[in-house]
Amino acid sequence: MNDFLAARSQMAVSLGFHIVFSCIGMVMPFFMAVAHYLWLKTGNPVYRNITRAWSKGVAIFFATGAVSGTVLSFELGLLWPTFMKHAGPIFGMPFSLEGTAFFIEAIALGFFLYGWNRFNPWFHWVTGLVVGISGLVSGILVVAANGWMNSPAGFDYVNGQYLNIDPIKAMFNDAWFSQALHMCLAAFAATGFAVAGVHAIMILKKKNVNFHTRSFKIAALFGGVAAILQPLSGDISAKDVARRQPAKLAAMEAHFHTEKSAALVLGGIPDEKGQKVNYAIKIPGMLSYLATGDFDAEVKGLDTIPPEDRPPVAITHYAFQIMVGCGMLMLMIAILYFIALWKKKQWLDKRWLLQLFAFATPFGFLAVEAGWTVTEVGRQPWIIQGIMRTADAVTPMPGIVYSFYVFTAVYVSLSFVVIFMLYRQIKMVDKLYDVPSDELSH
Repeated sequence: MNDFLAARSQMAVSLGFHIVFSCIGMVMPFFMAVAHYLWLKTGNPVYRNITRAWSKGVAIFFATGAVSGTVLSFELGLLWPTFMKHAGPIFGMPFSLEGTAFFIEAIALGFFLYGWNRFNPWFHWVTGLVVGISGLVSGILVVAANGWMNSPAGFDYVNGQYLNIDPIKAMFNDAWFSQALHMCLAAFAATGFAVAGVHAIMILKKKNVNFHTRSFKIAALFGGVAAILQPLSGDISAKDVARRQPAKLAAMEAHFHTEKSAALVLGGIPDEKGQKVNYAIKIPGMLSYLATGDFDAEVKGLDTIPPEDRPPVAITHYAFQIMVGCGMLMLMIAILYFIALWKKKQWLDKRWLLQLFAFATPFGFLAVEAGWTVTEVGRQPWIIQGIMRTADAVTPMPGIVYSFYVFTAVYVSLSFVVIFMLYRQIKMVDKLYDVPSDELSH
């Protein structure tokens, strides 16, 4: 592995782990706030216990997210100094504001964790809600910065110089809304299905059924709504990418040839030398419709992109297919769940419904990882779309290959620690919060 590849790999590994911690840290406080609200309104101790249990999970992921995010900030300066030299003054505002949101989140979380029986109950609830809102704002600001890399704005690029910098215009670039919407829904869907899946497993094992059933319902509602809305945000994103980054869209769909009434490709194995996709299912005209809203519209293929400017097709295509596949499976499970809530309440007691959620536990985060792979790999060879190439932005340190291995080991170890702490937390829940069934009547 050369230094350039090692630097990119280290950043990819760091982002890959951080995005899981940050998504859960963004979303879990809202689950916690809903459970807390239900306790305040109903007085049912089950909801108080759910709130307390989830607050400990929020604390765990806040700490790990803070550590992994700090590592990323150092890596930006150490591995990508050329990029930060030029880009920092332009898109530094969302990062600065993200730091402010992070501090508000930390303060609110401290109030919430240590405010039990010390604050007014409703003020205490508000501090928990602030944790979620500030975390969500923090995530949106980071995505806005990434959107700028996909849709540079807020400056004039003249003879290699970045002039007339406008940080506000840079932050609210053409990509920020579609990316932020898609990412937020992805975070809610992924976390909702993961949390619901864990509680479904515990219900199937008949462990503290009262506690886990109510926890499952809150998480499943959040995850299900997000999974149903996600295809709508995906449509917005597809049309946006088709307009701004036709090379990325072509790589996502392994669309080699410019044509009208372009077919949507499902699955398949891209053959870059033969400029075709083998073993794929094709739906005529659907790609044109998704990209433009017109079944007969022309969609640019990779043949319009110079070879040196084309993204890696295979990685981008496979990642896109994984993202869509996981998303569609979650959508179908969500639809079944809402049918059960609305029309088929007897399904709610069936093992097969819980087994579906248990099976889908990792799907959301697989989709998140695949989606970010599409976003980042699909932009290559550019780190700033059309302005700066990735190869020109990285300044690898001596021995970065060893650093990559060390950081990978650290993140893997951190993941095992988090898994162990969550497992211990679940075991403690079953011991501490086993509420008798008659209290469910509150």
